[in-house]
Amino acid sequence: MKTRSAKAQSWVVGRALRARRGGQRSALPGFPIQRGYLLLECLVYIAALAVIMVVTMRGFYHCWDNTKALRHNADDIIRVLHAGEQWRADLRAATAPVQLTRAGDAEQLRIPCAAGPIVYTFAKGELRRQTSFPAATNLLFTNIHSSQMQSDPRQVVTAWTWELELQPTRKDAKVCPRFTFETVAGAASLR
Repeated sequence: MKTRSAKAQSWVVGRALRARRGGQRSALPGFPIQRGYLLLECLVYIAALAVIMVVTMRGFYHCWDNTKALRHNADDIIRVLHAGEQWRADLRAATAPVQLTRAGDAEQLRIPCAAGPIVYTFAKGELRRQTSFPAATNLLFTNIHSSQMQSDPRQVVTAWTWELELQPTRKDAKVCPRFTFETVAGAASLR
């Protein structure tokens, strides 16, 4: 009798397991079906993950390059503004008429001051500022597309304008950085 009850129990348990699994039968009697991933499914998941990673990394590096270019442009703008303010201060400190000479592509602005002349020279895409006391020559910029300083005689004073255009740092730049500074030369410019 013990064998019949064991058979009956196994039959009841087997029927309950089949009902719970939706009527599926296991490969081995008494063992439930175990599901897993096929190797092909793993390869598909790996390929999908690789595509997602490539797209994500491209987006990341595109943003990274744009951030570096923006930082570089901001640094250039700050340097140009400092140079423009220095140029304006030098012209306001002029003690005699300012002399502008052009030779080919080179341009030189000579500003006589109490401490000695200050000379701004633009040639070959470089802008330099030279002082005589203390004797020093500073390279202000190397990436200049164009620089033009000109006088504008007015009724009572002579105004000066400096137009400066930097080289774009990127090939696909939509905006060329251009700056215009204006000032009036020192007391010597009064008529």
